[in-house]
Amino acid sequence: MSSELAGMPTELLLPEIIMLVGLVALIIVPNLGDARFRIPLTSFRVPVLLGGSRFGIARDPRLPNWITIGTLLASLAAAQMGLLSPSDWSGEVGNALVVDEFSILLSNIFISVLFLCAIAATHRIPADPGAEAPTEDDDEESGARKTDALFDNRRQVDFHILLLTTGLGMSLMAKSTHLFMLFVCMELASLSSYVLVGFHKESVEGGEAGTKYFVVGSVASAIGIYGMSLLYLWNGDLSVSGLSDSWRSMDGLDPLATAGVGMMLVAFGFKVGAAPFHLAIPDAYSGASSIVAGMLATASKAMGFVALFKVMIIVSMPESGESFWFVAMAAISLITMTWGNLAALSSDNPKRVLAYSSVAHAGYMLAAVAAIGSGLAGPEAKALIVTAVLFHLSVLVVFKLGAFLVLSSLETEGGSHRMQGLNGLARRDPILAGSMFVFMLSLAGVPPFSGFLSKLLMINGIVTVSAGTGGASSIVSWATSVGPVFWLAVAVVLNSALSLFYYLRMGLVMFFEEPEGEGDLICNTPLRAFIIALSALSLAFGIGPGSEFLVDIAHGAAEALLP
Repeated sequence: MSSELAGMPTELLLPEIIMLVGLVALIIVPNLGDARFRIPLTSFRVPVLLGGSRFGIARDPRLPNWITIGTLLASLAAAQMGLLSPSDWSGEVGNALVVDEFSILLSNIFISVLFLCAIAATHRIPADPGAEAPTEDDDEESGARKTDALFDNRRQVDFHILLLTTGLGMSLMAKSTHLFMLFVCMELASLSSYVLVGFHKESVEGGEAGTKYFVVGSVASAIGIYGMSLLYLWNGDLSVSGLSDSWRSMDGLDPLATAGVGMMLVAFGFKVGAAPFHLAIPDAYSGASSIVAGMLATASKAMGFVALFKVMIIVSMPESGESFWFVAMAAISLITMTWGNLAALSSDNPKRVLAYSSVAHAGYMLAAVAAIGSGLAGPEAKALIVTAVLFHLSVLVVFKLGAFLVLSSLETEGGSHRMQGLNGLARRDPILAGSMFVFMLSLAGVPPFSGFLSKLLMINGIVTVSAGTGGASSIVSWATSVGPVFWLAVAVVLNSALSLFYYLRMGLVMFFEEPEGEGDLICNTPLRAFIIALSALSLAFGIGPGSEFLVDIAHGAAEALLP
């Protein structure tokens, strides 16, 4: 066993190794103290360093956040090296992991999201080294404030351990080439995220949302594992390549294989937020803190699409012709995008609006995946569509997470659950209001922002697939002959237009309504700087030079994924 490990290129897992070291440091360093162990039958006492009276630096409640930020920054730097030089950072690690351009891009997405969440945590869950216990002389407000400060200090380690565990599971999951490994890593990340949703125990909504998210997520995972067991009964091998070869060589559809893939579609449908498996998602986003909701809307969604790509596009795509799941995927995509946008229109809670918006965006990407399953897509069209989806998942980090980071500033005033909390934000804090408006325009797909380019690429990919089936001499005859794939692109366009109403509504109240409070929002300097940077990146990845760079990276990742 040791010789096998010695032969593995473990340097390819440097980002994950760094996160694992950070996890160990989070457990050990805050507990370093002067405890000693007496050797039995002697008077000698040996320092054990754990327990006792903690050392000065170990007592600082800000230490877990510093360790997490440093860990994620180092891990992100290691992942960036793979992004800039993929040929030097590619290869197999054992029989269940592979590092290639696809997994490198996804690892960068996951670690970037968690790094921003760790930065935002210094604002949302602040650590106060000078916190004191309340006394009898304190009034009710002062006593509650001191109690909250102590409570925030005590849960620093827990929050950051969960954050790093989520990142470790996600990053390893992107590299998985075996369904068992994929599910283990996905559940490692998912279980941590369930706890993070209900992490704010002082919030009744958070506890209820965390419980509901855990129950629904557990049921979805159980269905997925049962589907995986059916695939094992059918093939006797759960490697992605082995399943893919068996699927392409079988004559007709095997009931076990079909049922197994169908059940896994249900499981991954929950992970990406697809209707009708999305019912716990609006409550989870609304009940969780904004930084956790932002992680769910970006990193968790990307994790679901990684699994969806590997099972639907790699494993269960026939050699030629339409995939058996095409109709189901197309129907789910239409229901998802339409339901998400209609529900967002009727919501007055900004976090729920963004939750339903996240459901709608899942529908757009599922429409692109469905186009691949139509059997009409050639190798170039498949690469174009996967490139578009990967680009969209990448830029979601910019504008979707950016919007939730702005809402995290409102949370300190209790304004993130009411649309009125955004009233007059442009007068109180023009910079954050301007950034929020940029994020809304990007989410709506308005040029020249990155959201427009990502939707354009997806629509272009879907139309490219459908265009090969036309062959008609007029637009009318062509439109009636292209089949359902073309109408998926039409649905994306119409739903994007529909989404403009609620995105602009959030923008209008910031600029034209009277503010409820006075003065700038309470937002620490690092968080404010990153929000501004994200709004600038939203433009840079739209019409700026960054768009071509990111599209090239996404295209390389797509080619690495596709057989």
